Amino acid sequence: MKLSIKQKFFAVYILLLLFCFLILNSYGQNAVYRQLAAKEETKLYEEAALIVKDYVPNMNQISENRSSLQKYLSSLENLTDMRIWLVDSSGEILLDSSQDSSCQGENINQYDDTFLSNQSASGDTLKELLKENMISVIYPVADSLDTSGYIVLMSPETILRQESFQYIESLLVCFSILFAAGSLLFLYLFRQTAHPVKAITKTTMQYADGHFEVPMPKNSTTEFAELATAIQYLAERMNGLNQYQKNFIANVSHDFRSPLTSIKGYAQALADGTIPYEMQKKYLDIIIFETERLTKLTSSLLTLNQMEQNGMVLERAPFDINAAIRSTAAAFEQICSKKKISLELTFSRPALLVDGDVSKIQQVLQNLLDNAVKFSPNDSVIEIQVTEQAKKVFIAVRDHGIGIPKDSIQKIWTRFYKTDISRGKDKTGTGLGLSITREIISAHGENINVISTEGVGTEFIFCLPIAD
Repeated sequence: MKLSIKQKFFAVYILLLLFCFLILNSYGQNAVYRQLAAKEETKLYEEAALIVKDYVPNMNQISENRSSLQKYLSSLENLTDMRIWLVDSSGEILLDSSQDSSCQGENINQYDDTFLSNQSASGDTLKELLKENMISVIYPVADSLDTSGYIVLMSPETILRQESFQYIESLLVCFSILFAAGSLLFLYLFRQTAHPVKAITKTTMQYADGHFEVPMPKNSTTEFAELATAIQYLAERMNGLNQYQKNFIANVSHDFRSPLTSIKGYAQALADGTIPYEMQKKYLDIIIFETERLTKLTSSLLTLNQMEQNGMVLERAPFDINAAIRSTAAAFEQICSKKKISLELTFSRPALLVDGDVSKIQQVLQNLLDNAVKFSPNDSVIEIQVTEQAKKVFIAVRDHGIGIPKDSIQKIWTRFYKTDISRGKDKTGTGLGLSITREIISAHGENINVISTEGVGTEFIFCLPIAD
């Protein structure tokens, strides 16, 4: 079962809490106890040194001062909770500060023959003599160069354990307060993270279902606000692409349906014998004309699809732009003659090399000239001008035709778009020529612009880099 982010947050927080409690109650307590034991050993050792210095300089004086020394050791135990043994070199306990459970007369070596050879001992050492675990310090009493006896000072481990528990309890209280504060902070952070994520996810799912009008919830946190803005921008783009797709399908369906309807109708009429023999050539020409329209439309769609899927592959090389313009213009001589349109070519110099894909640039020139001829009146002039400026070559195609309405200038680059005033004159156009043109110029890293006045004419200008 997959856990939600909320459940993961709580699980991690509880595990962290348990881990901290375990660490404090195990490792923490032992660490505190070791520090207290080390300090206790140091204190016992220092106290033993004082006893030897002031009261037991040598073991020979014990028999002379046994009564007073016993009272001193008993008083010292009552004051400090330290049990004190005075032991001779053979291991016999000569004096014991404890009156209730005195071990006087016992021999330590009979219970642990290594005890007196240590500087300190702890745990259940000498458990047969002692009722509880002790921390012990063994301080030798020297007579000349020989050890004549020992002072053994002991402190109960239970006292140190209790002190270590008290330290840990204090830490746990502080930790509990921090945990409570951390819980509030956790809840705040959770509201600042999980709730916005949930709201953004819910809105994103609505976008996925096509409800692009749903507003994205606002967030005060910068990162979530940026994420929400990015998703909303993506939704707007998706909505735009969705609308574009609908328009695209509608336009393609319309542009295919019209010629297909004509082809089917005239073909059936010819097959049925409805059309007289002498009229058949006319209608066969119409069928061929509509077929060419479909071929041109299909070719344009394939070209645009290839540009979108694989990007446009250019075969760039230096070529003479003047020669390319002349050859393209020559292909329009016949149609221009029918409409009595003159083509005026103006070049800044006889030959001018530019860097680009000559076949793609000729396609641009063909599309621009095709539009210029299509929308120019009879007995008019189409001008193609080539100029140089700042290592760039500017090519302008200018006609004196119907022009483009001001509110349609930015829309002419949209696929299938046709202005209302052009529809009556554009019988063969697909509405894709200018889209392909701009894609080609953009692939060259350049721009194409248009200047048009309705009823006066239109001028398209694009540029190419001069070849090195």
